[in-house]
Amino acid sequence: MFGSSSNRASAYAKVGVETGVSTADPHKLILMLFDGAILSIATAAAAMERNDIAAKGQSISKAIEIIVNGLKASLDPVAGGELAGRLDALYVYMGERLLYANLHNSRAALDEVRNLLATLREAWAGIAPDAATAAA
Repeated sequence: MFGSSSNRASAYAKVGVETGVSTADPHKLILMLFDGAILSIATAAAAMERNDIAAKGQSISKAIEIIVNGLKASLDPVAGGELAGRLDALYVYMGERLLYANLHNSRAALDEVRNLLATLREAWAGIAPDAATAAA
């Protein structure tokens, strides 16, 4: 009648994310993009371990989408200057490494991108208007 418990849990999580997005400030939205990309890479790594090629590909594609159409697209080259240009190049590199990871089942490439994203996320959280709440 109400569907499986995993469908209900997914629906609940989706509502939570949508609520978070609608109430978040721009700084928090970038943190959410970092979190989504990191989670997608972790999901891809788990799928790689299970030899689930379809799930691996979907998760890597989602991570690339977040990096390219979320993080990279949010850069302001005018306001960001040289830093924005370097981040742009880094996001392109991350996308290429994720494609490599998908084609070659490279856990090392997944870990490399995850570590880069985690470092950037930590730095971004550190410059939050209220850094204590951003780290949570």
